[in-house]
Amino acid sequence: MLTSCDADDHPQAPPRNPPSQRGRRIAGARSLAAVGEWIADAPRWALRACGFAPDPLTGAVPVPHPATVRRLLARLDGDVLDETIGAFLAARARRPEDTVGKRPVLRAIAVDGKTLRGSRHAAQAAVVLLAAMEHAGSVLAQRQVADKSNEIPAFAPLLDTVDLTGSVITADALHTQHDHGTYLRARDAHYVAIVKKNHPGLYDRLRRLPWREITLDHYDRARARARARMEIRRLKTAAFAHLDYPDARQALQVVRWRRELGSGKLTIERVYLITSLPPGAATGEQLASWIRGHWGIENLLHHVRDRTFREDDSKVRTAQLPRTMASLRNLAIGLHRQDGHTNIAAALRHAARDYGRPLTALGLTG
Repeated sequence: MLTSCDADDHPQAPPRNPPSQRGRRIAGARSLAAVGEWIADAPRWALRACGFAPDPLTGAVPVPHPATVRRLLARLDGDVLDETIGAFLAARARRPEDTVGKRPVLRAIAVDGKTLRGSRHAAQAAVVLLAAMEHAGSVLAQRQVADKSNEIPAFAPLLDTVDLTGSVITADALHTQHDHGTYLRARDAHYVAIVKKNHPGLYDRLRRLPWREITLDHYDRARARARARMEIRRLKTAAFAHLDYPDARQALQVVRWRRELGSGKLTIERVYLITSLPPGAATGEQLASWIRGHWGIENLLHHVRDRTFREDDSKVRTAQLPRTMASLRNLAIGLHRQDGHTNIAAALRHAARDYGRPLTALGLTG
């Protein structure tokens, strides 16, 4: 699926997207100019590994002009490109064992949106992308939100291309929608959904439960050194036979105590959630991990694209280029996380020092 390196300037052909372009992104390219330079400087053996055919007379391996690369990337079908990248990362991922003891392993997937701020100009609003990411850090799907719309209509189309069997979907309160819950259960997926005051009836019912009388399921204490604060998180669960949400089986309350170490300021936050998981299907520790892990999409994906790849500083605005470049960043981040790298900036520098490393990550070398 991701083996061809054909450089013809054909639109809407992501499987023919040259791996040399993906290789340079994996090596840390932040711009189209850097992508073109990597291709131009690549040694003959690397170009051959990418599938570039040598000239039968001279033996030289021709490479596309940077302008050709730009035109190709600008004309790709974003939906097909993201589907291809998601399928590649899903197939490449090191999957956990089917069971841990007698308990099935559930795959946690976070859904969240991101605005590409640099793509905004006078005639066009900024591009907004909705992504589905495994909590471990690999993007499985991405979809562009339609202009003059919001993320809600893009939720089901985003997940249509992902095998959701045995998955737990986490999302922010915007996606706590009855239609979303029905869709996920029809796809054999569970959900952990945040309930806020935009659902006043449901929120009020959860808030009024006798939480003080309910047994604590999980307690977690953490010190965030980078942010100079101490956090304590407590989780309680309550089983429900009937709740006004598709297949909702449990209500959850998370109470967070946060103390700023410098000022001593204490804040207390209560968060209410619902899940389709029946009692006993997941431990309190697992539920707490999924709730906390949902925000990992900010740290593991959006933050990295902004800080390491300088995505919000990019002024690329032509046609499909903003989304295409974001998709290639997702691929690079996913590959490095699957290979065990926690510091993506360091992983990019490591890949940039040897042409063989990004090609090996893509499976293009023996």
